[in-house]
This record gives sequence, structure tokens and C-alpha cells, in this order.
Amino acid sequence: MSMSFDQYMRDMIQPMRDELTSLGIQELRTPEEVEEKLPTAKGTALVVVNSVCGCAAGQCRPGVAKALQHDLTPDHLYTVFAGQDKEATAKAREYFAPYPPSSPSIALMKDGELVHFIERHQVEDRSAEEIAADLTSAFDRFCR
Repeated sequence: MSMSFDQYMRDMIQPMRDELTSLGIQELRTPEEVEEKLPTAKGTALVVVNSVCGCAAGQCRPGVAKALQHDLTPDHLYTVFAGQDKEATAKAREYFAPYPPSSPSIALMKDGELVHFIERHQVEDRSAEEIAADLTSAFDRFCR
């Protein structure tokens, strides 16, 4: 019995998706879903650009999980998966200007406008605790 490459990849990355969706973060898997949610989200919205890379597993996703334990959190929680849901990720990145594409990365938006952004290079050399502290500081500033 052989498995298609696409099925293999779906099976391999599902735990990476689940790590965020189990926190109540909604996946946006198509450009239409991104367009429906991001520009019209009232209040604050966290958008995690998920990735298969080691820094996503080692620091980014755990950092997001720790940050969401904070008393003050965004009104909306979304994620797109770079390299998997390519069109949705490209559409989400249109809202992250002037930042170049990077994954993993984390955006905080307020009323459809980007107010805080953590790029890949700010994930790679930091611990989950440092990323969580960065996020909770942004939550305290923008999620009131």
C-alpha cells in the first residue's frame, strides 16, 4: 500500500496544526477565509504564521501558548500555515507590510491594522518565555 506525498504531508503536519488549534486558534486555510476575517476583525486579532521549521516547534508555538495564558488576550485568534496553505498565507502577509514574508511569525492587529509583529529572526534566537513576554507586553498595550 502506498501513500501519496500530499497525504503524507497532511499527516505529518497535523500535530503542528493541532498545537495551535487546541488553544482555540482558528485556521484560515483559503485566501477567502483570510479576506473574510482579517480586515473586518473588530478589536484585536493575533495571527500566527505557522511553519514546520524547528523554531516554530521549539519557540514560536510554545511562546504563543504561554502568552495566551495571560489575563489580557486578543479578541480573535487566527493562524495560517506557511508552505501548506500557500495562498491563504500569501493573502495574510498582505496585511503585514512593510515586513517581508517570514515564517514562523506572529502579527497582532487592531481593527484590521498591524500594530505589532514578531519576525522569524526574532523567534530563532529567543526562548518561548521571551516570545511570550514580548506578546503579553503587546497584549497589555493594544488589547485594552
